[in-house]
Amino acid sequence: MKKLIILGCLLVAACAKAPEEISAANIGPNPYTHASCGDLRSEEVRLSQHLTNLSAAQRDAQSGDALGVFLLGLPISSMAGNDKEAEISVTKGRIQAVEQVRIGKRCA
Repeated sequence: MKKLIILGCLLVAACAKAPEEISAANIGPNPYTHASCGDLRSEEVRLSQHLTNLSAAQRDAQSGDALGVFLLGLPISSMAGNDKEAEISVTKGRIQAVEQVRIGKRCA
């Protein structure tokens, strides 16, 4: 019984995380310090849309993993490379960096 519980925990840990549970990578403001306020706003809109798309793909991977674990005992989506955790983390970090620079430049 104990081995079954441990195996279950390991399988669940291998599943894709919900997009909301993924923390932002530390990007820092350097890539955006020379951008104008207009460019920063455009980049923020682009990154936000990209994050929305990645989050939808991550939710699909999370659902696929849950189904795979239920049916086969394997997180199929994550194993197939559908987990977008790293991309979501970097995109969230870039959004934070853009926001940080916009605040520093007092952009509207």
